[in-house]
Amino acid sequence: MSGREVTIRTLTAAAEIDAADWDRLANPPVREDAAAAFDYNPFLTHAFFDACEKSGSACPETGWLAQHLLLVDADGRALGLLPCYLKNHSQGEYVFDHGWADAFERAGGQYYPKLQASIPFTPATGRRLLVGNGEDAEQRRLMLGAGLQEVCRRHGTSSAHTTFLPKDEWEGLGSQGYLQRNDQQFHWKNNGYKSFDEFLNELSSAKRKVIRKERRRALEDNGVTIEWLTGAQLTEEIWNDFYQFYIDTGSRKWGQPYLTRDFYTRIGKSMADDILLIMAKREGRYVAGAINFVGSHTLFGRHWGCVEDHPFLHFEVCYYQAIDYAIANGLARVEAGAQGEHKLARGYMPQITYSAHYIPHPGFRDAVEDYLEHERAAVERESRLIAEHGPFRKAAKND
Repeated sequence: MSGREVTIRTLTAAAEIDAADWDRLANPPVREDAAAAFDYNPFLTHAFFDACEKSGSACPETGWLAQHLLLVDADGRALGLLPCYLKNHSQGEYVFDHGWADAFERAGGQYYPKLQASIPFTPATGRRLLVGNGEDAEQRRLMLGAGLQEVCRRHGTSSAHTTFLPKDEWEGLGSQGYLQRNDQQFHWKNNGYKSFDEFLNELSSAKRKVIRKERRRALEDNGVTIEWLTGAQLTEEIWNDFYQFYIDTGSRKWGQPYLTRDFYTRIGKSMADDILLIMAKREGRYVAGAINFVGSHTLFGRHWGCVEDHPFLHFEVCYYQAIDYAIANGLARVEAGAQGEHKLARGYMPQITYSAHYIPHPGFRDAVEDYLEHERAAVERESRLIAEHGPFRKAAKND
C-alpha cells in the first residue's frame, strides 16, 4: 500500500525492525503538551514479541507466520505498526471463531489461513494500531486499518481479525467497515484502597467472610507461604520451577502448552522488571505460581500452574495476591485474564472487551454481521445482569 509519502511493508519477524523504533510506536514517550499519557503496556514491547517468535512459541512451525504491518515515510522512518500473523488455526487467541470457520468451510470456502492482529497467547486489552503520539496519529491509524484490509485481499485470506482493542480503536475500525464484536472479562478496580481489608469492607458481609476463610485455608491450613519475585530474582532455577507448573497445568487444560521453556529465559533476560511471579512455597519448595506483567497502571495476570493441589490456592495466588500487589504499588486495576465468572465473588467485575473483523466475502460477511448484532446485545445484557449481582455492598456500588 503506497501513497505520496508513505508505504506499508509487511515484516516476517519482529527482529526485522529496530527495537527502539518498535517501542517508540508501541509505548511512546510522554509529550509535555499531551492531554494524557499513554499507559505503558509490557505486552506491546518489542521484547515480548521477539521472545514469542525466537523461542519457537509463535513461529511458522506452530502456525504463526509474522506479517507485521510497518508504515514508513519516504525516508524509511517508521510511522506506524500493526503486529499481525498469518495463521492456519485459531488456537491461542481467546476470541473464538471456530463456528465461523466451520460454517464457511461447509459452504465451500477456505477459512484458513487468516490474518490475526493480536498479541500471541495473551487476552489483554491494549493498543493494536501503534502510531506513537504524533499530531497525525489518527490518520496513521486509518492507514493501518486500510493496510490490513489490503494485505487480506492480496493474500486471498478469508478474514482479518484484530482482537482485544481499546474501545476507540474498535470504533475507528468499525468506521472502516470492520465488523464489531464484544465479549467480557473480569477486572479488579482499585478505588484508592490502602489495604486489602479496606477493599473487603466494600463487599457484603457474606462475601468478606468467604474470602477471609479462603485465604486462611489456602495459606495457614496448608502451611504455604507466598513470595513475590521480580527483576534479578527471576533466575533460571526459578524459571525451571515455574515452567514445570505451567507444563503440568497446561497439559491438563489445553492438551499442549503454547509457550516453550526458552520463552521464559528470553523474557527473564529482556523484560524482568516488567514481570511479577507470585510463587507459593510449602516445606521448602515451590509448589505453585502465577506469572503477571506490570504496566504503568495495570497488573496483567496471565497463567498459573501447580504441582500440588491445595484448596483455594489458585484463588490466593492468582486473585488475592494480585490485589495485594496492586494496592501496595498503587496500580489502578488487575486484569486477571479471560473468562471466569468465579472471579465475580472475589471482587472482579465484568468488563466489556472489543474485537474488529474484516471479512471480504459479501455473503459470509452478512451472515457474521447478523450473528454479531445479536451477540453484542446478549453480551451487554449479561454483563449488566452480572454486575447487578456483584459482591459489593449497595452503598459501595452507589459511591
